[in-house]
Amino acid sequence: MDQIDISILYIEDDKSVQFAYQQSMEMAGFTVLTADNAEDGLKLVRKHPASVVLTDIRLPGMSGVKLMEKVLAIDPAIPVVLITGHGDVEMAVNAMKQGAHDFIEKPCSNKRLTEILQRAVDKRRLELENVQSRLQQKAANGPVMIGSSKAMNRIREMILNISDTDADVLVQGETGTGKEVVANAIHMWSDRRNANFVPLNCAAFPDSLFESEMFGHEAGTFTGATKKRIGKVEYAHKGTLFLDEIESMPLDIQAKFLRVLQERTVERLGNNILVPVDCRVVAATKEDLQELSEKKAFRSDLYYRLNVVTIHLPPLRERREDIPELFYHFAFQAAQQYRRPMPDIKPELIIWLQTQKWPGNVRELKHFADRYILGFVPPETDGFSISDENRMSLTECLDSFEKQLIEDALRQTGGHVGSAAKQLLLPRKTLYDKLNRHDIKPDAFRSGN
Repeated sequence: MDQIDISILYIEDDKSVQFAYQQSMEMAGFTVLTADNAEDGLKLVRKHPASVVLTDIRLPGMSGVKLMEKVLAIDPAIPVVLITGHGDVEMAVNAMKQGAHDFIEKPCSNKRLTEILQRAVDKRRLELENVQSRLQQKAANGPVMIGSSKAMNRIREMILNISDTDADVLVQGETGTGKEVVANAIHMWSDRRNANFVPLNCAAFPDSLFESEMFGHEAGTFTGATKKRIGKVEYAHKGTLFLDEIESMPLDIQAKFLRVLQERTVERLGNNILVPVDCRVVAATKEDLQELSEKKAFRSDLYYRLNVVTIHLPPLRERREDIPELFYHFAFQAAQQYRRPMPDIKPELIIWLQTQKWPGNVRELKHFADRYILGFVPPETDGFSISDENRMSLTECLDSFEKQLIEDALRQTGGHVGSAAKQLLLPRKTLYDKLNRHDIKPDAFRSGN
């Protein structure tokens, strides 16, 4: 794992003091970015999250203590060091109780300044490396979430941050954006991974059967109920209940399900006994539930109960840079599934794929990859040519494909280079050369790593 570079974000309105402190810090080996006021300092924090904040308490406009509160609201793990005059020591001590990492009293020796900042930098680096390590480990062992765009990286980080909690999650996105993949990742990266992941499409059942499907029933409750049935909620005990297209849930069932969420008990049809359930709920929708609730088409109290954490999945047209990697991954999967050789992927095809709108999003792209492997290629791709402006990015696209293919093979072979080389029809030495070129570590794909 490469060492993470940590910057010092220094906020000070006195230019002479700022210059002197900045020189001292840079001579000690720190990377320093400066701002003259708290508002500009906040912009630095948002632009450089891998950082430590060093700020004077007395600033024009927003104070250093108020700045600290806003920084910690962005990321509670960012160390904030306050610089204070003699009269503000009590204020600084109180700020430490509210989350400040440390404070420095003016005047301060270069040695003390360096020691305090080094401890803060080490703490921040360790925190970020731990997050990075957990993300890599969980990503290697859990569901495959393809894409290197900023949007996908942000979604991975969000899932990582919430997976080990019991917070219910609402996933919003157009059809085919991968809502169930996200729900499955939340489950697999959580402490509930060894229990059931129970999916239920709320649009797949008529109203007359929905209640029984959700909550279960006792034998003889209604015609055809010949034996007791455990409902989806109860079956998800200790695990995760995934409710897809929750906007289709009947309103009367919404009221009963809200009670289940509040009380964490379920009552089977035909039985008055309340059964305790401990399940996490991940709900998915392609609609705006808040808008539906305002129109009385969805219960507002259920919406607000589900809306603890919301993950918005962008449509494929808003993350076109992920299309080459996604297509290559799906094509490789399809080649294995249909036992067909992996054909050459023409650069013209990749560029053509990135020009399409993909209304069906990732699901539509996957189906296209299946057809491509089976030999059904749309004729419009034949006449598509690459413009000069696209030729520079083409090499990067192909490198991304090759890296993804190698990582897929290592993931499937548990990091065994020899087996991966056979699967890729490559000499072992050639694969090792490619591993070095792409900086791929086979150990990262081995069980337990």
